[in-house]
Amino acid sequence: MSRSVISKRPTWPRWARRGLMENIATALIAIGFLMLFQPFALSLYTYSFITMLAGTVMFIIVSKFPE
Repeated sequence: MSRSVISKRPTWPRWARRGLMENIATALIAIGFLMLFQPFALSLYTYSFITMLAGTVMFIIVSKFPE
């Protein structure tokens, strides 16, 4: 009798799954918008574009991760 071999897909760590990382990327984009629209600190306004860009790039990369 031959046993059928069940191929197991490699499982990703829990922190590297799509749901959590997409939420973090969305929060980063939201923080960037808050930094853009606040009238108090010029340094926050300065780094708002970089923050939103990092969140957007992270969202694009993370959307390829498994569920």
